[in-house]
Amino acid sequence: MIDTEFFNQLNRFSLMVRKRVSSVYAGSRRAVLQGKGIEIVGYREYMPGDDIRTIDWRVYGRTEKLYIRKFEEEKNVTTHILLDSSMSMDYSSNGMTKFDYAAMLACGFGYLVTRENEKFAISTFGETIDITPPKRGRGYLLHTIDRLNRMPLSGETKFDHCTQQYGKMIRSKSLVIVISDFLTDLDSIRAGLYRLAPNDLIVISIFDPAEHDLTIAGDVKLHDMETNAVRKTYISPKMKEEYRKLLDDHFEGVRETCMHIGADYFSFGTNVPIFDAFFEAVRAR
Repeated sequence: MIDTEFFNQLNRFSLMVRKRVSSVYAGSRRAVLQGKGIEIVGYREYMPGDDIRTIDWRVYGRTEKLYIRKFEEEKNVTTHILLDSSMSMDYSSNGMTKFDYAAMLACGFGYLVTRENEKFAISTFGETIDITPPKRGRGYLLHTIDRLNRMPLSGETKFDHCTQQYGKMIRSKSLVIVISDFLTDLDSIRAGLYRLAPNDLIVISIFDPAEHDLTIAGDVKLHDMETNAVRKTYISPKMKEEYRKLLDDHFEGVRETCMHIGADYFSFGTNVPIFDAFFEAVRAR
């Protein structure tokens, strides 16, 4: 649940972020979630401390000198936050469900955007997507928090289908933040992320530590939270090893897709303090 104490902590966090990362951004608009720019307006020679991601390697190939691209800064960036509300997000081994953790992150980003008086929307997805139009203002944020606090989780995750539906909502290049446990078909994830790639994209993977470490062993009955299927099995040390390998390969596939399309990728366990996760994501911007 998201409560007033969370807002008090966000106020302190926002002040800390402004002090520690505001010098990273150039220009008059110093929003902590500032976009990477809309169009190239020129070049200048690379200097130590510049963001290496702005180096134009094609120019280097012609001149053998390092030049960075100068962008026209986006003044009114709309932030679209896609939050996984499928049943698998209801899992918890430490008192904090993945959805509670993800929702706090989503509302935290919404809060930072609200402080800049810009538009944002938090839309939830599972088998379908519940699309909410972007708006601005603290009242809208409070309404969004109330909606998320009362939201029932249901269904499986159909990531490709949901991003296809949401793509119709994005009218111009925007900041898109996807928060999910990504426990669904990797091909569907890849297709959805490629569809969102034209935007400034942040991808945040949430996991429960028990899911990765697989703390259970021996004769067990496994219950699929999304399909309600039940399977009896024996979990041996060898099976745990194979499970971790499959899980690591799956999330490596998500990470590699993000690298390929230029998206920022983060992975947080629900045991990581929420503001540590916030700061890591914001600092990387």
